[in-house]
Amino acid sequence: MWKDFPLFPEAASAAAGDVDLHYFFIVAINVIFTVGVFAIGVYFAIKYRRKHPDEIPPQPGHNHLFEIVGSLVPLSIVMVIFAWGTFLFYRNYTIPPGAMEIFVVGKQWMWKLQHPEGHREINELHVPVGQPVKLTMTTEDVLHSFYVPAFRIKKDVVPGHYTNMQFTPTKVGKYHLFCAEYCGTQHSGMIGWVHVMEPADYEAWLSGTIRGETMAQAGERLFGNRGCNTCHKQDNSGRCPSLENVFGSSVLLANGQRVTADEAYLRESILKPTAKVVAGYQNQEMPAFQGQLSEDNVLQLLAYIKSLKKEQKPEVK
Repeated sequence: MWKDFPLFPEAASAAAGDVDLHYFFIVAINVIFTVGVFAIGVYFAIKYRRKHPDEIPPQPGHNHLFEIVGSLVPLSIVMVIFAWGTFLFYRNYTIPPGAMEIFVVGKQWMWKLQHPEGHREINELHVPVGQPVKLTMTTEDVLHSFYVPAFRIKKDVVPGHYTNMQFTPTKVGKYHLFCAEYCGTQHSGMIGWVHVMEPADYEAWLSGTIRGETMAQAGERLFGNRGCNTCHKQDNSGRCPSLENVFGSSVLLANGQRVTADEAYLRESILKPTAKVVAGYQNQEMPAFQGQLSEDNVLQLLAYIKSLKKEQKPEVK
């Protein structure tokens, strides 16, 4: 119905319908109260208009029931809007298990996207319909904002940080991708497309694309080229801690605090290793790679670190 109406782009994600319903509820409440207040104002203006110059209108008394109802009804409506919006926010920003991870780097004035298998795209993103997708995003320069109206998703991409966002496309098609944060003179040209395909068509697209090394393979190569493997040995015999199973684990720091080894922590440890030092390694100095690695390089290293999982040996019974 709203496909060709620019204020209402096609709803093409699992979250779009619920977001639209919440929006229309807020609009309906505003319309009802606006029309109601205007109608009451007109009615009172006519009914209680002064009939002659000497008329003294009766002085109204207090109506406590009216005051209580007049306070509780708006409060209840506002709380419903707040609770509903909070539920949608947490549900839409919770990464579902099994989501396909896409790495996104914003740069004046383009979107660089890379699949875990190694496929790279510029201002284009191909995904299969019905597949949850996790976006891990950062930027090389200024603040950007990843916005796909048909999916009802938008999130700022902040320099020096990782932001995550998820969506599940529900309709095959081609959908606009914008930068929704002014980022320079050519901001209006920072646009692209998201192609939602049938799973079979997506697999055909993958097979027809030139395959390079995977993100993890590129990270492993970079890990060796930078000499990281001489200190971070998997058998814990190196000068620095082993990175096996480190992603997602709880890390004890030298100051006694514990942090979760997520993307943000690992990125900071790569670029500024003295910011959070692991307990037991206070006297080991790791070189800082701030300014020596691009955001693409850091994402490749993160993909490699995530792949370092120690095989679980079966229990002997």
